[in-house]
Amino acid sequence: MELLMNTNLKFKGLIAAVLLSSFSNFVAAHTEAHEKATKNSAPEVSVSDAKLSFWDLPYLKKAYINAAPNIRQDDISVGKLDIDSGNKDIIVMLAKEIENNKAGKFDSMLISHKNQLVFESYFKRGRIDLPHFQASVTKSYLSIAIGRAIQLGHLKMADLNKPIVSFIKDIDLGKLTRGAENITLHQAMTMRSGIRVSDERRKLIMDNSTKLEGFNTTEEFLQYSEAISPESQTFKYQDADPRITMQVLNSVVPGSAKDFIKNEVLAKIGITTYGWDDDVNGLPVAESSSSMTSRDMLKLGTLVLNNGKWNDEQLISANFLNKATSGITKPTEDWIPDSFSYGYYWYQTDFKVADKSYAAKFAWGGGQQYILTFEDLNLVAVFTAHARENDTMQMTAEKLLPAFIN
Repeated sequence: MELLMNTNLKFKGLIAAVLLSSFSNFVAAHTEAHEKATKNSAPEVSVSDAKLSFWDLPYLKKAYINAAPNIRQDDISVGKLDIDSGNKDIIVMLAKEIENNKAGKFDSMLISHKNQLVFESYFKRGRIDLPHFQASVTKSYLSIAIGRAIQLGHLKMADLNKPIVSFIKDIDLGKLTRGAENITLHQAMTMRSGIRVSDERRKLIMDNSTKLEGFNTTEEFLQYSEAISPESQTFKYQDADPRITMQVLNSVVPGSAKDFIKNEVLAKIGITTYGWDDDVNGLPVAESSSSMTSRDMLKLGTLVLNNGKWNDEQLISANFLNKATSGITKPTEDWIPDSFSYGYYWYQTDFKVADKSYAAKFAWGGGQQYILTFEDLNLVAVFTAHARENDTMQMTAEKLLPAFIN
């Protein structure tokens, strides 16, 4: 009896030891897995940092570089460099150069190949969940919204050649400068409205659009412009043209342009965390002032790459996108490279790699925000930064594209 009891006690002790050892191993493994997952997680904005302006946001202590991006609940398919596509060593080396401040003040670089996110990196003020200012890339989003309005039948392709005054409500035609009634939506979307106002008048109009309720920005530009003629309707990069285009959108869609962009454009591809400033009347500011996460920028680029389709649904008119991203006119501003052409708030250029050229359709914003799409390579590259001196285009031609060319 005593022997049996001692045996039972030893057996129970052995079981307890095994259980304790198993639990300890589980805890260790769980801790290791948690640490690994944490290590592999992209940087997110903290509660305290979320209260800061972008320009006060502290730099990351260490860059985040991932050639096998993590799956997130954002409807983006992921892959891996070297397995699914691309030359991992070339791209990682490029990211390391950016990290070591050899390529300017970049905040993120993301690459999608064959509709899969295959590379994701964040630097300096880049955070995976923090919308980054877009500047003039905002115009490109407005263009996509016009394409959505056409897809839904609120506008027709033929309407692009109609006068803008035929769409905009509550405009006093008697106040307009000579020739204003002939400006078409096509001309406004290619920066060729012909509107010319003094710098002082432009500043006054822009200031009043933020202060005076009921202020009609389009009417003001058309009233105080010099006379408009075919000779004056040459390319001029200015706020007036996209402001007018946004007001056209607001006039033709049900509800408001703000709700239309939110519900019929961005929400359709899962974009819910973003910023977009309004004027005093609740109209989204068209020429700048939006903000998007880098992953959401990638979605918008993918939408363009796939001719307006998302998950097999035609969201944006393919006919419109083909025209919007084509080279309709040549920019004449001295700060725009001679090789660039312009469509409906989208640029085009060719990248030469070795002895071959690759056509790019892209959105471009001040501070070096880029959404670059390459149809021939089934490739989308997104950059965010906060300095104008970055030579993103040269870097793309010399170091990014070669990684995806066989």
